[in-house]
Amino acid sequence: MAADVPLADYTTLGLGGPAARFRVATDTEELIAAVAETDAAGDALLVLGGGSNLVISDKGFPGTVVHTESRSISFGGTEDGRVRLRAGAGVPWDPLVQRTVAEGLSGIEFLSGIPGRVGSTPIQNVGAYGQEISQSIVEVLVYDRRTGERRTMGNADCGFAYRDSVFKGGNRYVVCEVVFELERSQLSRPVGYAEVARALGIETGNRVPLAQARETVLELRRGKGMVLDPDDPDTRSAGSFFTNPVLAPPEYAEFTRRAADLLGPDVRPLAHFDAEGRAKLSAAWLIDNAGFARGYGSPARISTKHTLALTNPGDAATEDLLALAREVRAGVAKAFGVTLVNEPVLVGVAL
Repeated sequence: MAADVPLADYTTLGLGGPAARFRVATDTEELIAAVAETDAAGDALLVLGGGSNLVISDKGFPGTVVHTESRSISFGGTEDGRVRLRAGAGVPWDPLVQRTVAEGLSGIEFLSGIPGRVGSTPIQNVGAYGQEISQSIVEVLVYDRRTGERRTMGNADCGFAYRDSVFKGGNRYVVCEVVFELERSQLSRPVGYAEVARALGIETGNRVPLAQARETVLELRRGKGMVLDPDDPDTRSAGSFFTNPVLAPPEYAEFTRRAADLLGPDVRPLAHFDAEGRAKLSAAWLIDNAGFARGYGSPARISTKHTLALTNPGDAATEDLLALAREVRAGVAKAFGVTLVNEPVLVGVAL
């Protein structure tokens, strides 16, 4: 176990002070043992994967950080000819997606280019371009810190919702392994996102070759600075910093009134409606139209490519990033009466 390890070296933002204690778990057994021993010692615990969805205090973490490096991968068939993929929490996500595409397994191709590791995908119910990981997860092996036992949770037990699950916001469960069910096919799932369909030159609902789906998504993400690149400071982020707000019909009516007052009666805010009439707004649209341009801020700044990413170009601190996030959140609330909610997990800090 190491001491005073700088956590900035383990986050995509490049931010975060030292961990008081730091240990590495190379498989599920080591991960469970590390967590159990930390709990038995009464120490604070942070399980760290790829660090792509974390904002860590400049003061660091005063307890034990367990860095999961479990890399086990196995495949198995189902009675209906589908394929089950079991992956350890420490498996890097995008290389795994790349492998499924290469092996003709359809189901997670539109989640290409997302940084981080397998263990974080069910926690956030990771999603992009019309696909959510909950559509492919069949079970999650967790360590239950309350009972001290390992437990297999089916999809329905995970409480999946938009960027949410029973694992998020709590500390009871540690994700150890995830099982995905994929289709043996050279074609993608039906394209469900208009931006992807336009880039492919097809109608939504159609399917395309897996490799074409993956490359199209990677290209879209690169254009927004959402594919990690050490030479591009815009990729030093935690991805989308705010979730897209979901408004009930009365809230949406008030929002459109305020938007019309601010931007004119012909304004058409971006929104997608569900079966209950709730509107999912575009957080990027809200930020743009509240007056925050790409590249705004210093030393932390909004990405020059995409207003939904807050970045550390190189000399910012966590408090600089949070100050910018608070300014953006307050500006959107003042303009539209909508309060943005952070997507990354905040460690030792709060908005």
